[in-house]
Amino acid sequence: MSGHWDTVTTTDGPMRCYVSGAGGPAIIVAQHAGGVDDFVRGMTDRLGGAGFVAIAPDLYHREASGSSDDPMTRMGRLRDNTIIADMNAAVDHAKSLSEVTGEGMGVTGFCMGGRVAYLMASQNAAFRASVVFWGGNIMNAWGAGPTPFELTDKIGCPVLGLFGDDDPNPNPSDVAKISAEMTRLGKPHEFHGYAGAGHAFMNESRPSYREEASKDSWRRAVEFFDRHLKG
Repeated sequence: MSGHWDTVTTTDGPMRCYVSGAGGPAIIVAQHAGGVDDFVRGMTDRLGGAGFVAIAPDLYHREASGSSDDPMTRMGRLRDNTIIADMNAAVDHAKSLSEVTGEGMGVTGFCMGGRVAYLMASQNAAFRASVVFWGGNIMNAWGAGPTPFELTDKIGCPVLGLFGDDDPNPNPSDVAKISAEMTRLGKPHEFHGYAGAGHAFMNESRPSYREEASKDSWRRAVEFFDRHLKG
């Protein structure tokens, strides 16, 4: 399954979105620090091949074309208010696509995108399921306003969290704190940690790749979306 680029209008100009899938419920895919790169497009294509229409918005679209800054510097310029606006624009675009079926959508993301998936679970009622892949900085605000963690009480859909036990951000203590808060607030969630896995354990282009954790987390994610979006 391979996708294509659509252009979406935002209040800050055009935003490209990578779209993949022949038909099914929509899933909005939040990028990692590297942007909508080979890894994120590959994950978007995999979701498209699993019976969804996956859409990955370029959250760096406000930057000058051809920026040579490293990914962490670019990520550091993002702010939650514009992230929310861009993700909501992707939701609106999904609603306009004839290949999208059903009213409920999913949201997912990797690294910073996992943080975004947690954040957006509290921001848009269209989301019926959120899958967080090793989302760091959930307890940090990007710009003015509350942290994603502080918005846990507003989460309106079940959340699946998939984490590496050797990851420093989020570390197991962070994951436990987030899980405890969700439990306290009665928010449905399933969190899984993988022994011997660190950050980016699904990225085959990095030494951090762990095949067993990658396969199991992907299975869990697809089953979770199937259950909540297709059931």
